[in-house]
Amino acid sequence: MPQICSFTPTQSAVSSNSDQDCVGLAAAADRYRLYERAVQCAAAEVDFFEQRFQLLRERPARLLREDFCGSAAICCEWVSRHPQNQAIGVDLDPQVLNWSRSNTLSRLPAEAAARVELRNENVLTPATVRPDMVVAMNFSYWLFQDRAILQNYFRQVHRMLADDGVFFLDAYGGYDAFREIVEEREIVDEEGSFTYSWEQADYNPITGRMTCHIHFAFPDGSRLARAFSYEWRLWTLPEIRELLSEAGFHPVTCYWQGWDANGEADGIFEPAQRADADAGWICYLSAEKQPSSNGVRS
Repeated sequence: MPQICSFTPTQSAVSSNSDQDCVGLAAAADRYRLYERAVQCAAAEVDFFEQRFQLLRERPARLLREDFCGSAAICCEWVSRHPQNQAIGVDLDPQVLNWSRSNTLSRLPAEAAARVELRNENVLTPATVRPDMVVAMNFSYWLFQDRAILQNYFRQVHRMLADDGVFFLDAYGGYDAFREIVEEREIVDEEGSFTYSWEQADYNPITGRMTCHIHFAFPDGSRLARAFSYEWRLWTLPEIRELLSEAGFHPVTCYWQGWDANGEADGIFEPAQRADADAGWICYLSAEKQPSSNGVRS
């Protein structure tokens, strides 16, 4: 299951820590920082957006909007790349936006931080600013569990984008994605060590709806259970691509990872039309707005 650029703590997340878990190291832990250390890789994502947009449009992007932005790590990475880059982060959760202001943005120089605007609002709210690109990463758009609502969101993105704008998003799948499983990974860095756990707690094959949790465990035996919880629909790639096309995007391209000499994913995403039926995979998608497109297809 996904181990890179995973699940952002956004409006889709609900904390449900139990009191008995919050002792020792767990009691002092910052769940948002743990999340960043465990599964976010904003630099790699921005590398992909920046390079792919330039290839597709033969110009640099300057204004990025990050939907379901959570800690706004992508926004902050984006403005750090160029003095003309600007970013808008949108999320419904005021708590994580406040955390971002005090932590993620505060790590930026004042001039760069001033080029980030965080908005506490619904991503379905009509926008007046037209970004070069919109990104919805870490599968957070899966909180839209009904087809009509997800299609409405995609159409909203299409309408707000600049005439030659590009929408970037990601997806995961594979036959393990449909299973009720727990996967663990040890995190060791300059800040210390802990265990990250991803739990797929429930999946309904009739509706496609699933419940997932993130847990953190520490060397002293303490545990931050259900630091983040998600109620999602497990959307398949054909469904996502069809909905993007119906919203007016063309073309819609999937990007797949290759493999290194050790049989591990190499993190290099290239356009693909066919992929292996692996147990677990992550892919990126780009959905392009064409200047002549009116945003609705019959």
